[in-house]
Amino acid sequence: MPLTQEQKKQFKSIGHHLKPVLIVADNGVTEGVLAELERALNDHELIKIQVRITERDDRLAVIDELCKASKAELAQIIGKMALLYRKNPKANRNLSNISRYQG
Repeated sequence: MPLTQEQKKQFKSIGHHLKPVLIVADNGVTEGVLAELERALNDHELIKIQVRITERDDRLAVIDELCKASKAELAQIIGKMALLYRKNPKANRNLSNISRYQG
């Protein structure tokens, strides 16, 4: 289900304070990247990733591939940073960025 504008606004304000938990470089989307993405989304729900690829179209393709592979929603892209969200019904309140920053 796509994110509403209100959710995107809320996630952007939370994401502003986050550091990237995943960095994708020239090797692109590998099994290791997908495994770490899966772990990070399960733990944190909302994560920031950095895509260190120079070409804009290639960068957008990688972000799209990551979203499809993880079934995550894209909340925001700024330059080489992307903010991804996937709800975890059994989220750990101590790890989830959503519950930590909402109070």
